[in-house]
Formats: sequence, C-alpha cells, structure tokens
Amino acid sequence: MWDLCTNALDTAKLRGATYGDVRVMHLRQRDLTTKNGQVGTLAQSESLGLGIRVLANGAWGFASTDRLTREGVAACAAQAVSIAKASALAKRSEVVLAPEKAYVDSWQSPFRKDPFEIPLETQLALLLAADAEMRLVKGVTLTETDMQFRKIDSWFASSIGSRIHQRKVISGCGIAATSFQGEEIQKRSYPNGFGGQHSLQGYELVESLDLMRNAPLKRSAHSSSAAASSDCRFMNRSAILSNWTASSARKRISRVRVF
Repeated sequence: MWDLCTNALDTAKLRGATYGDVRVMHLRQRDLTTKNGQVGTLAQSESLGLGIRVLANGAWGFASTDRLTREGVAACAAQAVSIAKASALAKRSEVVLAPEKAYVDSWQSPFRKDPFEIPLETQLALLLAADAEMRLVKGVTLTETDMQFRKIDSWFASSIGSRIHQRKVISGCGIAATSFQGEEIQKRSYPNGFGGQHSLQGYELVESLDLMRNAPLKRSAHSSSAAASSDCRFMNRSAILSNWTASSARKRISRVRVF
C-alpha cells in the first residue's frame, strides 16, 4: 500500500502540487441476522480505494479511485492537481498550511479474536441457536438476532513525510424477542434496546455476552398486561424493558405494523 501512496504523491508533485496527502482504505464487513428461526441476512463484502488531496496554486483539489494500479493511481493524482488548479482560478486568498512535523506510526484497536477468522457458519449457528431458545417461551411471536463485524485498515502518507497505518476492528451483536396479543406489544432485548452492543473489540465481545445463557430459557410468569398475557421472562437482569402500558399501547397500536 505504501508504494501506491508514494506513486500518488510523486505524480502530484510532478504535476505542480506543493503539498499532498493520500489515504488508502480497505474495508471488510460481515452482517448476519435471523428472524423467527430463519436466516434473514448473510452478507460479506470488501472494498478498497484511494483518495488524494493536493494543494496547487494556493487551492485544494481532491480525487479518488478504486483502480489501484500504477496507471490508475497516477491518473487520480493528476486529476486532483487539475481540480486544484481550476479551483485556484476562483480563489479569494491563498491556502496557507500551519507548520507541522512528520509522523511515522502504527496503531491497532485492541482485540483478541479476529471475527473474520471465525467461520461464518459458526457465527450463524450461534444466532440460530439463540433464536430457537427464545422461541421456546410461550407467547413469543417474533424473535430476531444479529451480528455485525467491521475491519478497517487505512494507510496515510503525506508529502512532508508522514506515514501512519491504522487498523480498527468493530464487533456487535444482540438478540430480541417480541410478544403481541390484541392491543398489547411487549419486547425484550439483550444486551440493550438499541440494536445490540457494538465495540472496538473482536469476537471476544460476542463470547462475553453469552447469548445462549441470556436468551429466554425457563420461567413461567403470567403477568397479565405487563407481559402481554404471555410467559415473558426474556434475557437477564441487565435486559432493557421496552414497556408500554395498556393505554399507551392502544394509542399507538394504529401506527404499529408488525411483520
């Protein structure tokens, strides 16, 4: 990747840029969801691209490309310089950079298990197992689970000599169960009520949440309207209760569409 950065900066300088910086970004993502025991989403993608910012004739220019060949990168850098020179025709004042020294460094977010090294089948099996546990509770009408993973690598290089590599691994997961009867809707989610837990961690985050233990296992609790007349023991004590009273549910039920 550093060769691509150097190629872009060299081309920009030859075309008349007085300053330039370039970033190469590599993004990997994986998304898994289940709904009522069926696979909802099973997607994995990867993208790679380069962007360059240059200063020429006192104005900024920017261009990007996914053609990561010497020719593609050179053309991208040339385009950025061309845009900067065109912008300079309408400038009101010169862009003046603050003095800054060069930095050479590397940083990685802490993680113990790369989620992209864990077989997709293993991750999906865990979600389906947690989904099945929730459906064992009488009265549950909708079960949902999800996992999301991101790995982002970036390489930054500037014409003053900075070279910085950064890697971030982001993991997230969550489970939710919903029960609805008549005009009552109740939902329990774990580990929180806004899309699951997401953190700069690896697959160890998923393991620490212990989805199987925190999916509903065995409790019969007939709590009338507070639990939609069903056995509603979902998750553990840290679960977040999305609680609606009967009166508020009646007001909102006309606007709620359940799938």
